[in-house]
Amino acid sequence: MVIRVALAECFTHGLISREIHAFSMGYPLTYHWSTDPEDFPISVIAGLFIPTLSGIRTILHFEPPPPAEVINDIKIYNQDQDLLMAFLMAQAVKNLTSADIGIGTCAGVGKGGIALVYEKGSEVITSEHYADLRFSSACEIMSRQKSGVVMCLRHFESILNTKFKNCQKIIPSN
Repeated sequence: MVIRVALAECFTHGLISREIHAFSMGYPLTYHWSTDPEDFPISVIAGLFIPTLSGIRTILHFEPPPPAEVINDIKIYNQDQDLLMAFLMAQAVKNLTSADIGIGTCAGVGKGGIALVYEKGSEVITSEHYADLRFSSACEIMSRQKSGVVMCLRHFESILNTKFKNCQKIIPSN
């Protein structure tokens, strides 16, 4: 069975989608995977960058909770709202594509929200860095993004190794 992954990213700008796809094809980009790409058959079936309210409505087909602030249609949530929004984005992209794993990311003010949703559960986590999209420096915002990508990929690997062990490729022994 191929593990189908769909992503709806905001503050991670599609970097998680690109990394998982590259890993699945055998040429990981920047993340140091502890899992061998030969062990799991993965297909990234959608990798979406959706920072705006109109994108949520038209692409993911749900009405987002009211954000704390909106700048050029970009949603700015507080920490608790980011966690909820990441979960809603992950759930929506998973359901729309019939993926096995849906991943959503959202960050406005705080450490951001990262959600991984699969058939029998979900994990909602944060990055390790605080930033405020309205006032933080580009360096602080990019540190949060980098941390969010790494945290998501760590949890993605953990989910593969614990929840999707039955999907591992069977390699014949000599």
